Amino acid sequence: MAGLRSIRGGEINEYTEMAHQARQQALDRLAEQAASMGANAVLSIMFDSTEIGTTMDEIIAFGTGVVIVPVTEPQQLVKLSWAP
Repeated sequence: MAGLRSIRGGEINEYTEMAHQARQQALDRLAEQAASMGANAVLSIMFDSTEIGTTMDEIIAFGTGVVIVPVTEPQQLVKLSWAP
């Protein structure tokens, strides 16, 4: 059925759902890997995908694992200055 829809155009709901599941699985694996390295958060998450042959796609998620801790005193995190 999906093949017929791809010929005449339009969204292929089955493919969209499969892609969503693959992205979620990639995020889950990223979170597990970060946690195994001691991180409690991941920043700058990005996805990449590659076609493998004509019937498969590979989806990966990558980011920077970090340890987030509460701030106990006021801090200036970023200061921008400009001098002409």
